[in-house]
Amino acid sequence: MYFTTDSALKPGLPFYKTVLCLVCVLVLIVNGFSLAHNLQSLKGANELQSQSARVGEKVQYLNVLVMDAEASLRGYFLSGSESYLGPMRTARAEIDAQFSELRLLLADSPAQLKNLDQLRTLVNRKLAGMDQALEVYRVGGLRDIVKVAETADSKSVMDEIRLLVVIIAREQHDLLAARGAAFYKQYQNAVILGIGINLVAILVILLFYRLIRHSFFSRVVAQRALQNANDTLESTVALRTEQLSVLSRHLISVSEEEKARLARELHDEMGANLTAISIDLNAVTDQLRPDHAALAAMLERARATLVDTVQLKRRIVENLRPSLLDNLGLAAALHSYCIEYAQLTGLDCESLVDGEVDAAGPMHAIAVFRIVQEALNNVAKYAGARHVIVHLVREGDALLLEVVDDGVGIALDAARQPKSHGLLGMRERALLLGGSLCVKRGVNDVGTCVEATIPLYGPGGAAMPYSAPDLPAPPESINAPPHPPAGDHIPSLPPCSTHPHTPQDLDGQLR
Repeated sequence: MYFTTDSALKPGLPFYKTVLCLVCVLVLIVNGFSLAHNLQSLKGANELQSQSARVGEKVQYLNVLVMDAEASLRGYFLSGSESYLGPMRTARAEIDAQFSELRLLLADSPAQLKNLDQLRTLVNRKLAGMDQALEVYRVGGLRDIVKVAETADSKSVMDEIRLLVVIIAREQHDLLAARGAAFYKQYQNAVILGIGINLVAILVILLFYRLIRHSFFSRVVAQRALQNANDTLESTVALRTEQLSVLSRHLISVSEEEKARLARELHDEMGANLTAISIDLNAVTDQLRPDHAALAAMLERARATLVDTVQLKRRIVENLRPSLLDNLGLAAALHSYCIEYAQLTGLDCESLVDGEVDAAGPMHAIAVFRIVQEALNNVAKYAGARHVIVHLVREGDALLLEVVDDGVGIALDAARQPKSHGLLGMRERALLLGGSLCVKRGVNDVGTCVEATIPLYGPGGAAMPYSAPDLPAPPESINAPPHPPAGDHIPSLPPCSTHPHTPQDLDGQLR
């Protein structure tokens, strides 16, 4: 018997546990949004840094383009080769493209756009001055160029261009520093928020751990209590089962002792009384026969009734305690019973009994005899068999019994059924003497096989204690013809001893 904690009703989660679960989920969601926001801010800072680097590069590239254009023009003035004018001719297109890209990069900074416009004006002015100098060189030569250079302000224009480049780069650097500081401040706030969220999450996890730990220990305590209850119930059931088994064996022993006592009393006292009555009837009959034939006939009928009563007494005594067990031994008793069983039932009953089994004590003999009786009784009632073999041998200090039939067989769980009193009785008789009994299917799954092992000696080699009754021989004073078998009576036969034999088709199948 076991208790269980399982229930068909599944209770819901307590409200406070549900709240904690929702809080934990909310904290995780907020933490996820915070991480996404931080990632977006970091991406924006990276884009801003990249933009500032590109602005600086393009502004410096503009300065380099202007300087290359100016250097190429000077090379042309000195050498007169048109190949030196290549950088000057491509400078304007590249400069326009760079200014367009810079305008897009600085679209969010009006101050930088203003500086960019001033830089473009200066660059265009510088480019216009170089175009004018080229025309002057082609018309007047190098001397006119020298005169124009002495009066022109090209150097101041380049200085202004360089200054504006520096201003734009510095403002871009300052803007990057300001935005970096803002991003750091925002990142610092996000870190503080993340730490707070993590602290809340840790607190919620600790609460969950505490609840789970409390639930776990509560369940362990409940399981231990249930286990203790189950162990107590199991021990109680085992104790009660053992007590019932001991009581059953005691009742069997007491029953056999009581049957033996009744048989002895019937045999001694009633036998003596019936013998005395028979003697008196014989004497009176002999005296009345010459003169009172009718009375003598009546006494003859009374004597016939007395003989029947003696036969009834003998059958009762044999049923209570077979006299062959004590007078001729177990082998003769089993052999005689199998012969009578075959005559009464019409079955072919073969007894294969070793003569050495007669060394068994009275308790062992009656136990084996009763087991054979019950087994053969079951065969006659339920098996529908045609052939039965009773095989009893002695091996060492134990008796091995096997009763095999070729009937319909027996279910494997038949011995566990509540109404299997015969099988349980056979098993209890075997257990009473420290043995065992097994009921199984026969050879090749045909019929039934009853196997019993009964030790002849108890633990330590001591003989099994039992005081068997000593039944005296039947009185011979009643002159009556032998009576035919009746009921469960087994007629007396001469002592017999059969050799050990293994039934046909059963060799190697004894278990």
